[in-house]
Amino acid sequence: MAVNDKNMKPRGLGRGLSALMADVTPELDGAGRQTARRPDVMIPIEQLEANANQPRRTFRDEDMADLVASVSQKGILQPLIVRMIEGGKYQIVAGERRWRAAQRAQLHEVPVLIRDYDDAEVLEVAIIENVQRADLNAVEEAAGYRSLMDTFGHTQERLAEALGKSRSHIANLLRLLNLPPDVLEMVRDGQLSAGHARTLVTAEDPSRLARQIVQQGLSVRAAEALAKKAAGSVAVPVKAKARPEKDADTAALEGDLSANLGMKVELHHKPGQESGHIVIRYGSLDELDTLCAKLGAS
Repeated sequence: MAVNDKNMKPRGLGRGLSALMADVTPELDGAGRQTARRPDVMIPIEQLEANANQPRRTFRDEDMADLVASVSQKGILQPLIVRMIEGGKYQIVAGERRWRAAQRAQLHEVPVLIRDYDDAEVLEVAIIENVQRADLNAVEEAAGYRSLMDTFGHTQERLAEALGKSRSHIANLLRLLNLPPDVLEMVRDGQLSAGHARTLVTAEDPSRLARQIVQQGLSVRAAEALAKKAAGSVAVPVKAKARPEKDADTAALEGDLSANLGMKVELHHKPGQESGHIVIRYGSLDELDTLCAKLGAS
């Protein structure tokens, strides 16, 4: 089926995250159930090309089997998003798995939405589509959020609002990226869950603990206990010594800061000196998340 210029829908550049999300997010009916979006047009499979910069590079046969079976029986319910390129071809912006499944199911054409995205928007939409996939592991999802933040300047708050996630969900996943490569590989392989991995973020030797968790088949709660026990075993005992009395101004400032942050704040300032340090104590990862938000960290 030929495609006319009238099927093109210029929308202008500089679209925000919410506008890009509208193209990727499936439409819902009145009962809140996912419904098929009406495509702009049907395009022959041979007129479509994959995007070489697609962030999702692995398409395993075993993962594609269910999708191929579904496409064979019901066709493609959600249109691919494409943009026109040279030679009368169309580059896939989102939906490469559906395109590959359609080829295996021997379909001749697929439904598409045609957009005029620039190169940056193509990458952004591809990442957005990927982080919404149900089959992503925690590390892949976290990497997608990090790409959106580093490449496009989105904040955790902005992503949470647009993607319908809680900010703590995004923040907790991003912390996983601080783990060593071998631990992240265990999460990718399904040996460790995201819950297991979170217990290791602040551990002294997360690789050793991760191997122990896998070998012993520990639950998340048992992994938390193991991490706490390891933290206690490496603690260096410090001889208690009398703390000097703080002046009234310092004590008052500590009280104000503690009240504003909702956490224990200590000021250490030696008399007669300009420098010192401040200690903020948090009791949970949620409190740390709140602190980062108040300090303007993304």
